[in-house]
Amino acid sequence: MTHLESATAPSPAPVQPRLKITRAGLLTAVYLALPMLLWASAFTAIRVGLTGYAPVELAFLRYLFASAVLILVALVTRMPLPQVRDIPFLFVCGAIGFGLYSGALNAGEQSVSPGTASFIISSEVGVIAVLAAVFLRERLPRLGWIGVVLCIAGVALISLTADGGFELSVGALLVFVATLSISVFTVIQKPLLRRYSSLQFTTYAIWGGAISLFFFSPNAFTQLASAPTDATIAVLYMGIFPGIIAYWSWSQALKRMDVARAGSFLALVPIAALAIAWLFLGDVPPLMALLGGAIVLVGVLLVNRRG
Repeated sequence: MTHLESATAPSPAPVQPRLKITRAGLLTAVYLALPMLLWASAFTAIRVGLTGYAPVELAFLRYLFASAVLILVALVTRMPLPQVRDIPFLFVCGAIGFGLYSGALNAGEQSVSPGTASFIISSEVGVIAVLAAVFLRERLPRLGWIGVVLCIAGVALISLTADGGFELSVGALLVFVATLSISVFTVIQKPLLRRYSSLQFTTYAIWGGAISLFFFSPNAFTQLASAPTDATIAVLYMGIFPGIIAYWSWSQALKRMDVARAGSFLALVPIAALAIAWLFLGDVPPLMALLGGAIVLVGVLLVNRRG
């Protein structure tokens, strides 16, 4: 080729960068999506379960059933027992993340709709971000702090909303106690996930949750004998799906990414929970509760901003 031909020849088209989807990225997406969907369904299942069980008894039977299944899993997989030095910490994790969380959420849903409860729980994104910044040294930008304030403001509005008017909602406050407990659980489990697999940690923590609930559930088996079938099916469903599978998947996600960033995806839960509650229960939260939920979601989006 001559110099002239070389100068006039068209240059090759630039290679367009292709979006690279890795197997690890897909797995992380699945591990995030599973708990989002299953936890969203739990809000409706709780309302069904409350037709036959008291709040704490509902929580105890849910995790008693999950514990029984996990005993079989532990035997089949020859799961080792936890280290003695970790047992108190694992028990505390279970008592907070399963015992206190489920008991408070169930009690709150006696007067708070599943959709409204899911909006309050979604404010855990802000709580998790603050806890991760303080205890895990994960950086939270300025917009993130604004988002935390909006999350708190949205929950406050929901807590003051009842039957279309304004009064303190004890049910909403109980749900917020559940929010605080699951946020603490999400952060404090991070060190343990360096020593235990997701399945091992989930198993030990659920056992701890079931034991902690046992002492507050004197009427559990009496209610089990008289509860309607659909309420008992809801208990079994919650033990396996929003219980074992969702928490195992959530721990897998936490092993692969920052706590605050993983927590930000919980913003998807109230949207799915609202749709499920409307589909199966015909439930729609009051307008002011929806407004508070919208403020919470804006706060969640700001917490999720990076850079």
